[in-house]
Amino acid sequence: MDAAEPVEVPGPPRDEQLLAGLAKLGQAVRMSAWRNAGPYGLSPLQADILAFLAGDDRPRRQGEVVAALASTAPTVSDAMRALTGKGLVSKARDAVDARASVLTLTDIGRQEAARLSAVPEPLRAAVAALDPDDLAAMLRGASAMMRVLQERRAIPISRMCLTCRFYRPDAHPDDPARPHHCMFVDAPFGDGELRLDCPDHEPA
Repeated sequence: MDAAEPVEVPGPPRDEQLLAGLAKLGQAVRMSAWRNAGPYGLSPLQADILAFLAGDDRPRRQGEVVAALASTAPTVSDAMRALTGKGLVSKARDAVDARASVLTLTDIGRQEAARLSAVPEPLRAAVAALDPDDLAAMLRGASAMMRVLQERRAIPISRMCLTCRFYRPDAHPDDPARPHHCMFVDAPFGDGELRLDCPDHEPA
């Protein structure tokens, strides 16, 4: 056999291995969310709602929450009832449409959202184990996978670079470290700075 010829290592296909790994990582994130329920005993959905409302200062309609979290109206209604009962979210009439209600975080809701935004130590340590090139590759891969899933309507649209009108991929081919350009801040950036959830995102 030619020494330079690649050797096929028997085992499950690589895509299956990757999906198995992603499932394990998702399990770790879910377990962390349950352990991080905090003083209000928040469910993962309730925590996600607080994070969504904290991502934008403007009041949001319940339908926006349903669409952003890929949930159902009854499920979000139940979670919202619990959050208002705990004093974390307030509901008011929409100034534009009096028939509709809008949701905002209360002061303690913002405090709880800030607490939830802190990355738990086990997950932070796991990310810290990656070198910069591996982190950049994972961000690039996650962005590409999420874009396909969004196009197939398997997940809700995320506020990520690849779907943003300010994103210019490979605008700086002579700079491999920072090949992309963000028109919002008018600056080049690399794969390691790709965002999967950006408050300045505007759909392309």
